[in-house]
Amino acid sequence: MSSRSYVPISCSFYDELEALATLRKPAVIKYNETDAVTKTAEGKIKDFFIREGAEYLLMDTGLEIRLDYIISVNGKIMGNYC
Repeated sequence: MSSRSYVPISCSFYDELEALATLRKPAVIKYNETDAVTKTAEGKIKDFFIREGAEYLLMDTGLEIRLDYIISVNGKIMGNYC
């Protein structure tokens, strides 16, 4: 899907994602893919998985988002987490 090397996200932000999935709470996810166009996805996070060394989440809509492409989830900005 992408030739860009995967950059692991912070454990704290991953915990936020995992909590949303566990509690089945709706999420509004803003993310950029390789085209640098900001996209928005809405739904519930269903699962997490690894493909070719990169971590992804799976939405209940079937959409797969690579974790290091995420900008924010429910207004919480990934760059603010260490």
